[in-house]
Amino acid sequence: MKTLKLALVLLSVLLTSMTFAQDWANTARFKDENAKLTPPAKGENRVVFMGNSITEGWIRTHPDFFAGKPYVNRGISGQTTPQMLVRFRPDVINLKPALVVILAGTNDIAGNTGPSTLEMIMDNLISMAELAKANNIKVVLSSVLPAFDYPWKPGIEPAMKIVKLNEMIKKYADDHGIVYIDYFSSMADERNGLKKELSGDGVHPNDAGYKVMEPLVEAAIKKALNQK
Repeated sequence: MKTLKLALVLLSVLLTSMTFAQDWANTARFKDENAKLTPPAKGENRVVFMGNSITEGWIRTHPDFFAGKPYVNRGISGQTTPQMLVRFRPDVINLKPALVVILAGTNDIAGNTGPSTLEMIMDNLISMAELAKANNIKVVLSSVLPAFDYPWKPGIEPAMKIVKLNEMIKKYADDHGIVYIDYFSSMADERNGLKKELSGDGVHPNDAGYKVMEPLVEAAIKKALNQK
């Protein structure tokens, strides 16, 4: 009986791995939602939020922020920048937005899909920004949120890596006339971790955390849409 149970567990793991390998970037996740999404109305400034669990959790934790606005949430938990780059066309470009807000990088530092240097992360962020601009989509690049440690992968010491990555993102944004959102400065504690009152696990914002982020992203969206 124990042998049978072990075999079933191993089979389940194998099937999950095969599914992941077949759609590594999870491009099918929003396939139905994207198909149902009508083209933007005349004068509508659609905004796509591209990201990981922080973006996905935003609409779950604070759905009122998205309600009644031309905002489309395309965050997928656990994703890294190469995965987002693969699904950038179906989940951003094909939706014909006026603007994309990109918030990504922390899972790369955590090594969710393998080792990654800060330069590799920047390459993917730059590629997404260039793809957007080539399709007449304005871009907002976000700072990575502070994190002192990752509960699912302790000991990586991400805090200063995030500080350095944010410096790189800001420089690229400044050099290329792209709007940059500095979430980090408003959310970091004395250890360059996420303030306790803004998160339950030190990585993902709670309701209070998203309330800090929302006026910052609204201001960035407004600024970017007004760019010539």
